[in-house]
Amino acid sequence: MKYLFKIVWRGAVVLVLFIVLITLLITIQSAPFIKTKDLPVSQTAILLGAFVSPNGTLSTVLQDRADTAVNLYQEGKVRTILVTGDDGSTDYNEVNPIREYLLARGIPSDAIFLDHAGFDTYSSMYRARDIFVVKSAIIVTQSFHLPRAVFIAKRLGIDAYGISVDKREYLFKNTIRELFANVKAYGDVMYNRTPKYLGEQIPITGDSSKSI
Repeated sequence: MKYLFKIVWRGAVVLVLFIVLITLLITIQSAPFIKTKDLPVSQTAILLGAFVSPNGTLSTVLQDRADTAVNLYQEGKVRTILVTGDDGSTDYNEVNPIREYLLARGIPSDAIFLDHAGFDTYSSMYRARDIFVVKSAIIVTQSFHLPRAVFIAKRLGIDAYGISVDKREYLFKNTIRELFANVKAYGDVMYNRTPKYLGEQIPITGDSSKSI
């Protein structure tokens, strides 16, 4: 039992060190592209989805992202907003409520593109590149999520920058979750995972109504 305990303990230490190493790698590589000001003008703001309540109300996490995307558009930093999220079932939809939220704040409908199959961050960035033909983007999400999102986008060839939308305290479990999500993201990038859903191209420079 003592020998077995040592093996398990050493394995756990190696696993923790591996997770920390991957997280440091992602953080260091993405850091130069995460800004709070002086962002370059880009084609689009990639607004990553999050929880929406059954009545269509955006969670505070998602509302903070949407408000920041609105600001970027109003400041002329982006020409469009690409809303990407989970629309994989008949009783749950992230992207349409965000579109309504953006419209209510003055964003024109032809500037809003919807990605209904952004089931995870990797899929969102992959589809941004291959379906929406995004060349440059400002990624809009919280600081706990931003390094991973920027890392993936850059590795997929998008000229991506990130802006933190931290407007309040967020649950600590989000930070813990990111540690494991970083390992998955690194594997996705290394093996060039293809998302489950792709489809016809809807260029971000074209007609947004084709994405609705």
